[in-house]
Amino acid sequence: MGRNLRAVIPHIVLMGIGLIWIYPFFWMLASSFKTNQEYLGQGLKLLPESMQWENYARAWEVANFSTYFANSVVLTVSTVIIVVVVCSMTGYALGRVDFFGKNVLIAIITATLFIPKGYTIIPVYQVVKGLGLLNTMPGVILAEAGGAHVLFILLFTTYFKGLPKELEESSEMDGSDFLRTFWSVMLPLSKPIIATVVVMQFMWTWNSFFTPLVFTLNNPSLRTLSVGIFSFIGEHSADYTGMAAAACISIIPIILVFILLQKYFVDGIAGAIKG
Repeated sequence: MGRNLRAVIPHIVLMGIGLIWIYPFFWMLASSFKTNQEYLGQGLKLLPESMQWENYARAWEVANFSTYFANSVVLTVSTVIIVVVVCSMTGYALGRVDFFGKNVLIAIITATLFIPKGYTIIPVYQVVKGLGLLNTMPGVILAEAGGAHVLFILLFTTYFKGLPKELEESSEMDGSDFLRTFWSVMLPLSKPIIATVVVMQFMWTWNSFFTPLVFTLNNPSLRTLSVGIFSFIGEHSADYTGMAAAACISIIPIILVFILLQKYFVDGIAGAIKG
């Protein structure tokens, strides 16, 4: 009996910690169905007195969230594609090609990981402005997709470095050049890393606030969901339940993407750690 109890106690403790961990999410979900009076007066109580479905309608229509949602989809999908292509090609070159100063270059790239994003926003702004893309969606995409993305480059570098050299040799014997070998042989084999990058970059871009805020200040029609949520806060009042409903809407795509790519995501993380 004592041995069984000792085996059960850790599970009970972990379940308790898990409930504490996810309680804020359930509280936000419950708050999205409350009135503002209930939100402010019920404290941590979960269940609303009556379901206020109009909060979601208000968030979607009145707060112009349909436009913000479309903007977030365009920005996120475009950014993810650019990041995957650029980081995979960079990682392939660093992982499979030996050249003078490669280790120094990798060290420099890794060092940029510690530069706060706020320090680079001014030069990025100047580049986008110089290209004539301010207050446009391509400008926001370029600003969001720009940067070293060091973590993703290192993930691809480690993965490609661990692939057998015979794959390249076989492809070369079939008449493929360096670039064709990358696209037709190496990249399809890196599905776990691609899924990892897609999930992580999707989450970061979908939730990104600072960059979309800076590059949409003069064009509110380009706002994303994360920036649009702040439209619920006025000068003298705030629509907290509308904000909670908007937050619930905004996390649905992230959950769906993670569920669809969960297997590859776990394999990619495990493979990167092993490598």
